[in-house]
Amino acid sequence: MTLADDFPLLSAIDAPADIRKLARSDLGALADEVRRFLIATVSRKGGHFAAGLGTVELTVALHAIFDTPHDRLVWDVGHQAYPHKVLTGRRDQLHTIKQQGGLSPFPTRAESEFDTFGVGHSSTSISAALGMAIASAAKGERRRAVAIIGDGSMTAGMAFEALNHAGSLDVDLLVILNDNDMSISGSVGAMSNYFARVLSGKVYATLRAGGKKVLRRMPTVWELARRSESHMKGMVLPGTVFEEMGLNYIGPIDGHDLPALLKTLENMRDLRGPQLLHVVTRKGKGYAPAEADPIKWHGPGPFDAASATIFKEQTSGPTYSQIFGAWICEMATRDPTIMAVTPAMREGSGLVEFEKKFPERYFDVGIAEQHAITFAAGLACEGAKPIVAIYSSFLQRGYDQLIHDVALQNLPVIFAIDRAGLVGGDGATHQGSYDLSFLRCIPNMVIMAPSNEDECRQMLFTATTLRTPTAVRYPRGAGPGVALQEQMHPLPLGRGVIVREGRNGLALLAFGSMLANAHRLGEELDATVINMRFVKPIDTALIARLSDKHTHLVTLEENVIAGGAGSAVGEYLATIGSRAGLLHIGIPDQVIAHGTREQCLTDAGLDFSSLRTQITSWWKPKMPRLVDAAC
Repeated sequence: MTLADDFPLLSAIDAPADIRKLARSDLGALADEVRRFLIATVSRKGGHFAAGLGTVELTVALHAIFDTPHDRLVWDVGHQAYPHKVLTGRRDQLHTIKQQGGLSPFPTRAESEFDTFGVGHSSTSISAALGMAIASAAKGERRRAVAIIGDGSMTAGMAFEALNHAGSLDVDLLVILNDNDMSISGSVGAMSNYFARVLSGKVYATLRAGGKKVLRRMPTVWELARRSESHMKGMVLPGTVFEEMGLNYIGPIDGHDLPALLKTLENMRDLRGPQLLHVVTRKGKGYAPAEADPIKWHGPGPFDAASATIFKEQTSGPTYSQIFGAWICEMATRDPTIMAVTPAMREGSGLVEFEKKFPERYFDVGIAEQHAITFAAGLACEGAKPIVAIYSSFLQRGYDQLIHDVALQNLPVIFAIDRAGLVGGDGATHQGSYDLSFLRCIPNMVIMAPSNEDECRQMLFTATTLRTPTAVRYPRGAGPGVALQEQMHPLPLGRGVIVREGRNGLALLAFGSMLANAHRLGEELDATVINMRFVKPIDTALIARLSDKHTHLVTLEENVIAGGAGSAVGEYLATIGSRAGLLHIGIPDQVIAHGTREQCLTDAGLDFSSLRTQITSWWKPKMPRLVDAAC
């Protein structure tokens, strides 16, 4: 069977212009083919799944009505955009998504002219589309800018900041709120679709605009009319808040009713000023298991579509996320002041069990990292022990709050930083490459990097004993397989550990995940190996002793070299006038794209072979006989 046999309409779509050539009556069949194609393709290699199934009809309708790429579509969050990739010339490459050299998991400007804005994290679409709309208007260009925001993205303050700005401007902007939370599913149907078609129509728009001009001349009547309109909309439509912000609200409309979508979008395409269309979709639409459990099917690995069996990834032991999840449950049993805060990362951060056992002490604040951190600061002010479970790349979004609301007040908020370092398939937007650099410069911070599972557990416990902001950063996936000690004890603050004594004047100072390879290199090169443990405070006494006894020091970290843990070592060595040679190894000053975690480590030069080459090529001229023998 060929693609044309299985997908006769989709196989002929090489660009959105081909969609616009189809008869309207064929678009429903095209949407069905796109959905079947997504199920067939993602099941082979894995990838973001449920959200894309929910946006199939919306994507078809948008490309059918708008002149893309002349008209700009900005997707938010990006994992909704798989149907968009399929319909914009990347159908035959979809099976490569998230793989090294393959399609990016999110819209990426360098990948396609139809990807108008790079999207990895959420809630950016309205700001970006508004900027595009204003810039186009300034150049005298007639093009529409459309922000498609959904899957929780509207929970972030940035989205409301952009809406507030857009509503104050006379700019042609369309915001589509893709509501896949099903919270208002009862409002969707024939009546609400009827209201959407009427309110988006030219007759209503003309009467509305003309009536406002007349009534503004009669202030008392104008105010009554304005309030009456808002009141009527508030009774039948949940759009009053958007109207008050200055956007013309239309909806809610069934996001899987393709004829209604087409007609409403066609009407709204010609409306002037900021508009908001509220579309209700079902996450996982068309694949029953995903509809029933969209969280489980958010981003599965390869699966058998017929039986809905997700093939489990083989791991050597518990992941760091699972270690954290078990630890916080144990601690919460002992300490009633322990509270967990997460910005919509319950599953990823390992908090599912904690929510079940301690629902009154669990707070998922949605995609709102800034609020999560300041909220935790407030908890700490009143004696609670808040633990913010957050991905490294998401912590970046709350940096101002981390400084002003936590660190400057020296509040004991614990940051359990997951996905630190290179994460693999989610790519550049999700690599946790920068946290050591941006945390290390903040006063009052304590920063720890565990080298194994038990050390992670002990460091988290140590954090609970401190009265200062503390970060424990750990990588994605499983550790090296170290057994957990039942007893927990606080680690000596700012103290590293020598795990191997060498005799050749070479010392390897490893931070966190780099210890395993450092130990292997130490055995091969007869080098001293140190598990540094703390990035801040750095173990200056140990560094001084190492520089006295060794001619060459190498720092190893899974963080960018610039400003990272190695920089802390170099800064201290400079203050004491050390003459020891110093080599920093970490993530280079470049973007590391998607692939497996192992491939990303290789791209960054952090795999064992690359580490060995870098160290020996730097050190070999000084110790030629010894290194040759080790080879």
